[in-house]
Amino acid sequence: MTQESRRLFLQQIAGAAITYPTISAFGQDAAPSKPRIKIGQIGVGHAHASKLSVYRKSPDYEVVGIVEPNAERRAAAVQQAAFKGLPWMTRDELLNTQGLQAVLVETEVKDLLDNAEACVNAGMHIHLDKPAGESLPQFQRIQAAAAKQKLIIQLGYMFRYNPGVVLLRDLLTQGWLGEVFEVHAVMSKVIDPRTRIELAAYPGGILFELGGHVMDLVIGVLGSPDQVTGFNRHTSPLNDGLVDNMLAVLEYPKATATVRSSAVEVEGFARRQLTVCGTEGTLHIQPLDNPSARLALSQPRGDFSAGYQDIALPKYVRYVNDAADMAECIRGEKEFPFTPAHDVAVQKSLLTACDLALDK
Repeated sequence: MTQESRRLFLQQIAGAAITYPTISAFGQDAAPSKPRIKIGQIGVGHAHASKLSVYRKSPDYEVVGIVEPNAERRAAAVQQAAFKGLPWMTRDELLNTQGLQAVLVETEVKDLLDNAEACVNAGMHIHLDKPAGESLPQFQRIQAAAAKQKLIIQLGYMFRYNPGVVLLRDLLTQGWLGEVFEVHAVMSKVIDPRTRIELAAYPGGILFELGGHVMDLVIGVLGSPDQVTGFNRHTSPLNDGLVDNMLAVLEYPKATATVRSSAVEVEGFARRQLTVCGTEGTLHIQPLDNPSARLALSQPRGDFSAGYQDIALPKYVRYVNDAADMAECIRGEKEFPFTPAHDVAVQKSLLTACDLALDK
């Protein structure tokens, strides 16, 4: 991504989801002002599959059904609030539902891309959960097919519409931080022993599982890096094979960035953070899940003073703004802000940092 394309990217998404709707604003009695978009979901095996509840409460969507071929997993999901009362169907039945426009792909990671490709081939917009599979060539093929049909592929990186990140994009668009020379991102938590074994099935480790959320933010600020180097360790005394302490260093002509992710950090949620340092100012967002921000500026800018100041941010509810933004884009009311080039750069950087092949 060139300097000019980064500038255009930031301009395009700086105002994305500036209003911050909450789940309660989607009350069941809310009357949609526009025709609802028919959407379904494939899979309940992903850790974030319950996000379907956001779409069920949104006035923008009509959830027509859900797919889960694994009988045991389906039986466990039937009574969960996010899925209760929905029709269960096969993938072919869902994709052939009259008027269907979009699908949430929420399978286990190993099955994400095959299902995403089936949806795109059927002419559907998709919300694809992270990470974007293990095959970069297949992901690129899916992106190309979607672009040819003018279909949206929205990745499930959960901080894109975080109010602290929206503020950051606005500051960068205004030029108030100057030239960015350093970005630091952390995405960690403690993973229980059972989940560690499940994650160890993927050789990319904890960065592959968690790091895409903040790698997405770093690439959004600095663009595609010249080089990515991973420093990947197993720290836990558990002999489960999970690479659980990982650092990626991204290099640019005038900047460096670090992305850290671990599965062993006590109170890791509280230290999830994004720091962006420029020649005219610094923005520090921590924690990311319930964002709070500190801003330092070299001189007064707009309503902000010189020096450090704390900035109160609205409460952040995951996926609400993702859903609203996708609805606007499907209706043609705006252009989708996250380009295939951006998403491929994120995936390529993530795979490289995790010592995974780029050509399989």
